[in-house]
Amino acid sequence: MTRSLVQRRRLLQGAAAALALPALAFADTPPARALRIGNQKGYLSLLKARGTLEKRLAPLNVSLKWTEFTAGPVQLEALNVGSIDFGDVGEAPPIFAQAAGAPLAYVAATVPRPRSEAVLVPKDSAIRSVADLRGRKIALNKGSNVHYFVVKLAEKNHIPYGELNLVYLAPADARAAFEKGSVDAWAIWDPFFAAAEKSLDAHVLADATGVVGNRAYYFSSLDYASKNADVIAIVIDELNAIDQWGTANRSALAGELAGLWGLPLPVVQSAIDRSAFGTGPITKAILGEQQQIADTFFDLKLIPKKIDVLQAAAAGTA
Repeated sequence: MTRSLVQRRRLLQGAAAALALPALAFADTPPARALRIGNQKGYLSLLKARGTLEKRLAPLNVSLKWTEFTAGPVQLEALNVGSIDFGDVGEAPPIFAQAAGAPLAYVAATVPRPRSEAVLVPKDSAIRSVADLRGRKIALNKGSNVHYFVVKLAEKNHIPYGELNLVYLAPADARAAFEKGSVDAWAIWDPFFAAAEKSLDAHVLADATGVVGNRAYYFSSLDYASKNADVIAIVIDELNAIDQWGTANRSALAGELAGLWGLPLPVVQSAIDRSAFGTGPITKAILGEQQQIADTFFDLKLIPKKIDVLQAAAAGTA
């Protein structure tokens, strides 16, 4: 074979290899995906600030979009219309969302945090025990986690629900009514709870210990969770990493959240000191807790129909 033919063959082989390289590189790159996160001012906001989730998802070719919301129900409305894929919420809003037909999937839950909600009374109140709540005006947010807490607290103390005088007020209005003496007690969660203790010298009549769990939840849609289980698993792992860091660094966590919430550090520190930490995947046992809330809300005619919470279980729920 002549030298010119050898050189020509080498040039052709080199050109073929060069043409193949982009195709090989393309084949090694996972298909592009997106994760649209709806976050309130909480742990998801801390995760966003750290930037670790972006780094974990980059090898999977997953892009992130963050949208901040003021409350869980608004996030769930965004999920229902297909605007977000992931968010954080308390116990009660998912019950209403599922009853309204939202394609909700529970994907993670915190450990129980019963000390983070309580029934408060003024420091000089004549109410000394839960039994004294009969007929008294109790302010609470209708259909919220504390609504369920008060129902179960009354049940535990043999107070018929009909003997509770519930006044439905949002937290800011409830605080004003409590401060003016327009209500006798206030069922509320942190950090509003801690703020009332610090600035109003409110007395804790009972917290949720031994009554209800008071978990927080992370949600997705059934469709997104079924197609992106690997992405969801990474988000849960990153959230739990913040939880574990918070356990060991409560003062630092309080400082970050105080800045995020615009609250005095002593208020946030009090809330963090009694909080419990840990986030993990959803189990059927945890969904059983949600079923109890759903059944209670149906009995109280807060939701229009009975729901099966297991229908909101993501694939692979143990």
